[in-house]
Amino acid sequence: MGFKDEIKRRRTFAIVSHPDAGKTTLTEKLLLFGGAIQVAGAVKSNKIKKTATSDFMEIEKQRGISVATSVMGFDYRDKKINILDTPGHKDFAEDTYRTLSAVDSVIIVIDVAKGVEEQTEKLCEVARMRNTPIMVFINKLDRIGKDGFELLDEVEQKLNIKVRPLSWPIGMGPGFKGVYNLYQQDLNLFSPHGKQEQHDVISVKDVNDPVLDKHVGGSAAEKLREEIELIEAVYPEFKVEDYLNGEISPVFFGSAINNFGVKELLDCFVDIAPPPVSRETEERVVEPNEDIFSGFCFKIHANIDPNHRNRIAFIRICSGKFTRGKQYHHVRLDKALRISSPTEFMAEKREIVDEAYPGDIIGIPDSGNFKIGDAVTEGEKLHFKGIPSFSPEIFKYVDNADPMKSKQLAKGLDQLTDEGVAQLFTSQWSGRKILGTVGPLQFDVIQHRLQHEYGALCKYSPVNLHKVCWIDSEDKSELKKFIERKQDYVTVDKDEKPVFMAESAWALQMAEEQYPKVKFHTTSEFE
Repeated sequence: MGFKDEIKRRRTFAIVSHPDAGKTTLTEKLLLFGGAIQVAGAVKSNKIKKTATSDFMEIEKQRGISVATSVMGFDYRDKKINILDTPGHKDFAEDTYRTLSAVDSVIIVIDVAKGVEEQTEKLCEVARMRNTPIMVFINKLDRIGKDGFELLDEVEQKLNIKVRPLSWPIGMGPGFKGVYNLYQQDLNLFSPHGKQEQHDVISVKDVNDPVLDKHVGGSAAEKLREEIELIEAVYPEFKVEDYLNGEISPVFFGSAINNFGVKELLDCFVDIAPPPVSRETEERVVEPNEDIFSGFCFKIHANIDPNHRNRIAFIRICSGKFTRGKQYHHVRLDKALRISSPTEFMAEKREIVDEAYPGDIIGIPDSGNFKIGDAVTEGEKLHFKGIPSFSPEIFKYVDNADPMKSKQLAKGLDQLTDEGVAQLFTSQWSGRKILGTVGPLQFDVIQHRLQHEYGALCKYSPVNLHKVCWIDSEDKSELKKFIERKQDYVTVDKDEKPVFMAESAWALQMAEEQYPKVKFHTTSEFE
């Protein structure tokens, strides 16, 4: 198969949602259809011992939530599908925001009973900013929930997107009979806890066909006809180009836990979702069909296999063909890089890959060379745009709880903060370490991973801080004077950049007024 054909068959997308909407369950079912797994795992169940494929970290299996983006690839209908299953919990939104910079489209999962929740709004806003094509899957139709039209109105208002239903439910909860597929013009009859092949699919080219009454009953069929007539009158005609431009979002209904409606979603996605798209850099726009290789690091995962203490940098390929063993260029470090063991992923399972194409995600074993946002090229100096960084909002001192394991603690903190889930600061005055995160749950995750992956014990104590600001100045003597005067409140980050720890909004305002030549930045990325 030719280079351009390989690019055309790639579909790289993220699944995002609020926690408990069924995102990881949907991911499992998609993998099942792709033949990537044989048995779908329960996200959290006392009866089923197998956990979700995408939740491979021990803490994810225990808590039943996703705390890190998982990457999974499989083939389906001659297409190479790359799924990125993201954390739904707001404390790990940073990971999801960065992941959205590495995908070409998004599937948003919404709970039929809860509707659009706050975290979904924020994630959708990030996707909209990039005009990323969005599909919506309304899940858990086997339970009682909101009316279909009410949900569509809520999606349009809260997510600020135009929608077009491509399937429509017949009843819900105990009265859920199935879904009429407007995209393929057929009827899917629901049987609870059935395998996909046990769900009856009946061709109905016209909703006035009496066969509809036969299978769902006269009153349900009549109600369906009225609702479809309303859909056709109210919602715009679905055009693929509108979806690809981010102007309209197709909506599907189903029940992921029962494997219902998932195949219809996947079939439509394969038909209409975009192949790899161009990426903006500070220097120029990079097109996927360029001959010269380029890619960027959007995620780092330390200890992906605790037995081997290995660390993986996740690279999104943007242009050209990647070839194993070939020498590439690490732009930030300005040095040559030969990648001898690149991997493709099925959650924590990895296999060596010899070639990869735009849209693919590869893992590079890393000893500390990569940071999030780093570019890899064949020599060209590119700096990819749109990879967000965040100012932490919650701070705690982190202290060693086992003096015999100080090296393990230092290594663990160093590697885990490289992942971008937290930032590490060192006080210039006392030498104490301070962790900063955007959510409290991250502290639990770091403590758990330090203990179970590095054998290190840590304890936290509170730090009363309003905000941290990275500081610089064109007048170096003024910056030096500020650091000396404020030494009790100045730390350094992992890159030895000076950071001012403001105890209050007033303290920050006073510092800005007293030292007008010093610039205060809320993230470490500034020109």
